[in-house]
Amino acid sequence: MKAILFPGQGSQTVGMAKDHFDSDSQFKKKVEQADSILGYNLSEIMFNGPMEKLTETRYTQPAIFLHSIALFEKLGIQPDVTAGHSLGEFSALTAAGVIDFQSALELVSLRGELMQKAGETNPGTMAAIIGMDDETVDEICDEASKATGKPVVPANYNCEGQLVISGDIGAVEKAVDLAKEKGCRLAKVLSVSGAFHSPLMKPAYDGLKNKLDETGFSDAQFPVYSNYTAEPSVDAETLKSNVLEQLLNPVRWTQTMLNMGNNGVTHYIEIGPGKVLQGLVKRTHRKAEIDGHE
Repeated sequence: MKAILFPGQGSQTVGMAKDHFDSDSQFKKKVEQADSILGYNLSEIMFNGPMEKLTETRYTQPAIFLHSIALFEKLGIQPDVTAGHSLGEFSALTAAGVIDFQSALELVSLRGELMQKAGETNPGTMAAIIGMDDETVDEICDEASKATGKPVVPANYNCEGQLVISGDIGAVEKAVDLAKEKGCRLAKVLSVSGAFHSPLMKPAYDGLKNKLDETGFSDAQFPVYSNYTAEPSVDAETLKSNVLEQLLNPVRWTQTMLNMGNNGVTHYIEIGPGKVLQGLVKRTHRKAEIDGHE
């Protein structure tokens, strides 16, 4: 079985998708359609930056989504199943025919704006914890939350021994100190604009829910694995609920990759900017066939 995987925030680079735009008329048409839908030249930011602007969440999210979906359509690869990391779940839903391109782009654009505003309203941060098992990191988050009276939670279960935590700045810093005391290989606060996949994203959750309620979802043409459950579904309402819930809950990528393997997936293809997901698959399924298209 073949799975297509779509990347999330962090895979952006200035110049992204420019080679496809210049060499493929179908790809170029998709990018121009996106600029028209959004009402501003996202392509200008993608192609020419500056990087400071491209890394603003409001621009990063639609840029990665556009690159991923335009490339998916250009390649014409038909998977048996699909999944996307955080933002990439919207790419997966679009690839599976659950949401049409315009609706998905509008949702992703709004999601980026709402998450950026939530980060300004409820300042928070995230940290990478490397070389510790999931259960220990869960315990550290609980301990740091109790010590500070502020939230810090697991945000991304990326692969075995590689997690990201998220929450109040003081609570995250406390968790980092605890992780170092308990012998993790690396614990480092990340440079991000908010505490994604944590309770501090509640303002974004409310705004996105209103837009999702207005958006038509169809049953998927092939199973989509949701970040929220790490399980596959083709049911429209289940997929709509899951993509909303992931805003406040962890990306269960480790569990998703393990479930895919257990369900017979042997070939993983990352479509979109970067190679982050290919690396995570390699750490989870060492004998799987893995490749990607940027």
